[in-house]
Amino acid sequence: MAFYPGIQPLAGEGALTVLPILVICGLIATILSSIEVGYRTGRRRRARAQELTRGESKAIETSVFGLMGLLIAFIFAGAAVRFDNRRMLIAEEANAIGTAYLRLDLLPPDSQPGLREDFRAYLQVRLAVTRDIPNMKAVNADLKQSSILQRKVWEKAVEAAKGSGPATQMLVLSALNQMIDITTVRTVGMLSHLPLVVVGLLAITILLASFLTGYSMSASGARDWLSTIIFTIAVSCATYVILDYEYPRIGVIREGVADQVLTQTLERME
Repeated sequence: MAFYPGIQPLAGEGALTVLPILVICGLIATILSSIEVGYRTGRRRRARAQELTRGESKAIETSVFGLMGLLIAFIFAGAAVRFDNRRMLIAEEANAIGTAYLRLDLLPPDSQPGLREDFRAYLQVRLAVTRDIPNMKAVNADLKQSSILQRKVWEKAVEAAKGSGPATQMLVLSALNQMIDITTVRTVGMLSHLPLVVVGLLAITILLASFLTGYSMSASGARDWLSTIIFTIAVSCATYVILDYEYPRIGVIREGVADQVLTQTLERME
């Protein structure tokens, strides 16, 4: 059977509608500020810096930039895997619901209409779970409702299968059990994201790399705005795409194509 974990709200709905713009602007502003701080710090220290110190500084810059690139690649790959897993779980749930619905044909005819109606209501609620994101209050209500409908369908199916043979009972109830269990896996997938410590490490590394960019720029005595803008945009976009991959229903990236599998399953029940 599935369990129901409460999901904490991420933010208010109004704030989340402009979240992509706010995140990108915030990333750009933060990176530019870090570059500027590094530049001014470098200008004050360059006069006293020795040639050996500059060489050591260059080695440190290379190490920090290498670490930043490694983290971005590693975290991006992990976010992409979690995104694909969530889409596959949607397809698995659609298959499980469709199979359980078809096996209702094995039950006594008089018990089928009510169960089919409950199945349609259940699938509509399951669609609402993802449709209501990022309104986590509504998502929690949908999850509770789906849990109630799961219990209702299970009890009706058990009662209807009592007069059937062992083979029918096994086919129907095992399909229902799989349909119910997949909701647990999907909920865990929805809650699985990057640990905050990893996000913090990435943020600190980006800030340090930005600081060193400005510090290195101070050696020439002039700001290289073209390089600064290119670096800022590239890092900001890469970071935003990682966050968007992690929370695909909040930003630009969506899972609508995968949701259509559930929608088509519902249409076949009509």
